[in-house]
Amino acid sequence: MADETEPSPIDAALARLDAAVNRLDAVVTHRIQAAAQPDDRDAELALMDEDRARLAAALDAASARLAAVTTTTGELGQRLDRAIETVQDVLHRA
Repeated sequence: MADETEPSPIDAALARLDAAVNRLDAVVTHRIQAAAQPDDRDAELALMDEDRARLAAALDAASARLAAVTTTTGELGQRLDRAIETVQDVLHRA
């Protein structure tokens, strides 16, 4: 007579099948939830792209201001040189 504390081979197989189905259900549920939530990497990449575009625009503006300041500085330097020469000429004549 079979020991009643030992499950039959069919009961053991059904238990293993039930455990496998439960694990599969958990994995599918997890994947569905993960797919429903936005990927943090995609959001972070989008933010970095926005920052890069903003920083590129700021760099372009700063470069334009630098070019304008450089031009103005050169013009002022030439004017100062002419003024110094004029003052020196006046002093030499006196």
